[in-house]
Amino acid sequence: MAKAKVPDQTDRIVARLVELGFSHYEARTYVGLLTSDGATGYGLSNSTGVPQPKVYETLRRLVERRAAIQTGERPARYAAVPPSELLHHLEEEFRDRVTAARDDLDRLPVAGATERLLAITRVDSFERGLERAAAAIEGARQRVYVHARTQELEPLGAAIAQAAARGVTFAIVHFGPLPFRRPPGRVVRHASTEGTIHPGRHTRHVAVVVDSAWSLWAVARDGRDAAGFCADAPLVAGLVKAYIRHDLFVQRIYADFTQELEVRYGPGLLRLADLSDPEDQAAAPVTGTG
Repeated sequence: MAKAKVPDQTDRIVARLVELGFSHYEARTYVGLLTSDGATGYGLSNSTGVPQPKVYETLRRLVERRAAIQTGERPARYAAVPPSELLHHLEEEFRDRVTAARDDLDRLPVAGATERLLAITRVDSFERGLERAAAAIEGARQRVYVHARTQELEPLGAAIAQAAARGVTFAIVHFGPLPFRRPPGRVVRHASTEGTIHPGRHTRHVAVVVDSAWSLWAVARDGRDAAGFCADAPLVAGLVKAYIRHDLFVQRIYADFTQELEVRYGPGLLRLADLSDPEDQAAAPVTGTG
C-alpha cells in the first residue's frame, strides 16, 4: 500500500488561502511570489506547477484583489503584497460584506414572522439544567442570582466557590440550610414559610441569573420530569432576576419585622395569598339560616 503524502507547510498555507476565498491556482501563485524575490509568469509556472496558460490570468486576478503588484515590464515581473497587508485587507473586506448582508437581511420581509424570536432552550432534565447552570456560573464575570432549595444548591457549590474566588458576587435566596460556604454578596434564608408550608417531598426548583444575560428556571414537581428553560437573552434574564430580587426583598423585610408581619398576615404570611378585595367581601350579602 502506498504511503499517504504528508502535507508540507506550503500545502497547509495554500489550503488556508483557499478557505479565505482564493482559488487553488491563486493560492499557489501567491505563495510562489512570497518565496521569490519577484518573479515572471514563466518562472512562477515552473516553481509552482501552475500551468503556463493559466499563470498570467492568475497573476492578473491577484493584482485586482490587491494580493500582488506588477514591479516590471518586458518581461513582466510581479511581487507579493506582504501577508499582514493582505490579511488586513481581507478582514476589512469580510466586515464590509457581513455589514452589507446584515443590512439586506434586516430589510427582507419575512412571511409570517413579525417579531424576532428569543433564544430560549427547553429544559427537560433537572440534572442537565443544573449542569448548564454550573457551567454558566463558572463563566460569570460580575454577579449571580440564585433561588433554590438545599438539594438544588449542592450541585452548584463548586462553581459558586470558583466564581467567588474570582471576585464574582452573589445574591442567593435559599430554602433550608446553605450547603456550602457563604459566598460574597447577599445571602438570605427563605424563612417566612418555614414551619407553615410543608414542601412537596419530591418537588425541586431552581432559578439562576448570570450577569443579567443568561438565566435558568426549572421545576420538577415529581423530582424527575423537569419543566423549565434556559436562555441567553437579557430580557428573559431580567424577568427571572426580578422574581429572585422580589423574594429576596420580602425575606429581608420579614427578618426585620417578623412579629409585626405575622400579626398582620398570619404565620408564614399566608394571608398575603388571599387575592380577594376586602371591599368586595364587606359588600357581599350575608347568607345562611337562622
